[in-house]
Amino acid sequence: MSTVDTIKDKVNQAEELARKIWLAGIGAYGKGFDEAQGQYEKLNTEATKMFNELVEKGEKLEEDAKEKYKSEKENIKTNVETRVSEVRAKLGLDNDDTNKKIEELSAKIDTLTEALGKLEK
Repeated sequence: MSTVDTIKDKVNQAEELARKIWLAGIGAYGKGFDEAQGQYEKLNTEATKMFNELVEKGEKLEEDAKEKYKSEKENIKTNVETRVSEVRAKLGLDNDDTNKKIEELSAKIDTLTEALGKLEK
């Protein structure tokens, strides 16, 4: 092998090494890009999953709150009705005879008013 051939061989080897270094750089960039894209997709999937879990949790809490509100509303209504019944009982307004008694008293008052009117004359 001649010196010129040896030099050409060394140049070819250097070019091949430079090409391989260039390709390794491109490969590293591609691998980094692929890994970054994979991480992005993983994060996106996890974020979507977390969002859906939070929505489900929110729906459950909303449902629980509505049930509690409904239950409390019914308790308050029952308590108010109980208190009204107690007050009516204390006032003697808790039976059906009340209207009849009021009518009887009204009739007696009318009779007394009429009698007073006659006495005045």
